[in-house]
Amino acid sequence: MFGMGGPEITLIIAAFILLFGAKKIPELARGLGKGIREFKDASKEIRENIENPGKE
Repeated sequence: MFGMGGPEITLIIAAFILLFGAKKIPELARGLGKGIREFKDASKEIRENIENPGKE
């Protein structure tokens, strides 16, 4: 129903390039990657605290 094919992905990429410019996209991707990494680290720390509450 909501499958994404080649033309849809190409259109989305073209829209990103038009909106942000080719120079800004790597900076946005880098920031997104850092945010995801921080979220994973925080969730891992919380999970470890729940599983092993005595270790601190």
